[in-house]
Amino acid sequence: MTPLAHYRMFGHYNAWANSRLYDAAARLSPDQYRADRGAFFKSVHGTLNHLLATDRIWMQRFTGAGDAPDRLDAILFEQLDPLREAREAEDARIVRYVTGLDAVYQVVEHFGLHYGQIIVLTKILAAQDMGFYKELSQSGRASGGAV
Repeated sequence: MTPLAHYRMFGHYNAWANSRLYDAAARLSPDQYRADRGAFFKSVHGTLNHLLATDRIWMQRFTGAGDAPDRLDAILFEQLDPLREAREAEDARIVRYVTGLDAVYQVVEHFGLHYGQIIVLTKILAAQDMGFYKELSQSGRASGGAV
């Protein structure tokens, strides 16, 4: 499986898992839902808000768009239903984002194909090592023959 296929799978898995988490949270009484049980973000309510907050932070970093809270413990929604609606919207955004990576992957792969062709052609035409990977050999990041 390609890394891109993994990202798509994880995006869909994340949405599926979040749906199940919210189903479980909806079965709790309001007191159970908000009870401080010593978790990092105290309660189920605090932890669900944290997960949405961090996804919004990361997606804002990745896309430059959307609201991002300035605290990891931000309570974005006081009630479960609007929190769930926002979670579902964020999950859909994540799935769209990782699906959109297909285009980026195609651009990079296309470039990589021709990148190799140009390296070989310039080496053949010049009848010498063009020093293309010289900095890799000097940095210790690559070993072997010159290209």
